[in-house]
Amino acid sequence: MVPQLQENRFELKYLIDEPRAKAIRDCVRGFLVPDSHADANADFAYPIHSVYLDNTGLALFNSTIQGHKNRFKLRARYYDDNPASPIYLEIKRRVNDAILKKRAPVHRNCASGLIHGDPPRVEQLIDPGNAKEWDALQDFCDQRDRLQAQGRVIVSYTREAWITPDNNSVRLTMDRQICGLRFNREFSTATFASGVHPRIGGVVLELKFTSRFPVWMRDATRIFNLQRTSCAKYVYCTSALRPGDRKLRDELENILA
Repeated sequence: MVPQLQENRFELKYLIDEPRAKAIRDCVRGFLVPDSHADANADFAYPIHSVYLDNTGLALFNSTIQGHKNRFKLRARYYDDNPASPIYLEIKRRVNDAILKKRAPVHRNCASGLIHGDPPRVEQLIDPGNAKEWDALQDFCDQRDRLQAQGRVIVSYTREAWITPDNNSVRLTMDRQICGLRFNREFSTATFASGVHPRIGGVVLELKFTSRFPVWMRDATRIFNLQRTSCAKYVYCTSALRPGDRKLRDELENILA
């Protein structure tokens, strides 16, 4: 299972209630089709699990809290428990409103070591001959070492995804059942059963496009009265896992205000 990657895109986030989510789904059917991995029997959704890296001072967490225009996240994404499935090491950079992504699919038995300091080797890649993925792996490890970051939190959710039928220029996603679990070096899908569920208060809607904001999508934001917001799942889950940390709680309340 490998959902298509938009390497360069714009990304707008909204927090909506379930009735609006269902109405938006009905609206977008005229423009988008379900992601190829979506399950029509499960609200066109599939599960996503991501291990987020950070250092002991939570530098990447704080860059989001403080609203830095230029920031990035390091994460290891996976979709199931299959030992033959790869782990996708990703760098997600934000430059103003633009999102730049790099991804390196690596063998599952290499991923924990790479998250915790192992040097990159080309044979760790699923496709050792892919120069773009080798560059992504080296960049991931460089940023990891510079920050002295390690795996901190698994963030899991179900994602309903809709895409343009002929390419991947536009994506609309709706994330539900968001939960977090401390990372213990195991790429577990049990987060939904054993993790904490932060109080987000709705469905996280994301509009993603690679060039101009589509006219129909702009019209939808007006029709459904969508108001852009910050809704970083890593921030919510980290805060929920540290309920006694007053500083984290105060910072989260500030960005929600």
